[in-house]
Amino acid sequence: HRLIQMLMEGALSKITAAKELMQHGEIAGKGEQISWAISIIDGLRVSLDKSAGGELAENLDALYDYMMRQLLLANVQNDPALLDEVRSLLGQIKDGWDAIADVAAEAHSAA
Repeated sequence: HRLIQMLMEGALSKITAAKELMQHGEIAGKGEQISWAISIIDGLRVSLDKSAGGELAENLDALYDYMMRQLLLANVQNDPALLDEVRSLLGQIKDGWDAIADVAAEAHSAA
């Protein structure tokens, strides 16, 4: 569980760095950070267990694919709004993932 949280944190960090570099006109650095973010999100995507996760895993797969395409567009079009969109989407997924950890910790404490 913590590994997934760390991957999401890493992708969010890379997107934030890419936006800062984009705003400063540092094209190479921006591209590198976006590439890292895409790689991390792709890692999250391929780790989905679609047989066990059913519709939720299928929906996450489609969403991760969308995020990767949006990051590619953000890089090509130099569009910070696309980075913000992906950051928001991934942030919402991470918030849900973090809540699972909180519930599990509470259940463990109660036991």
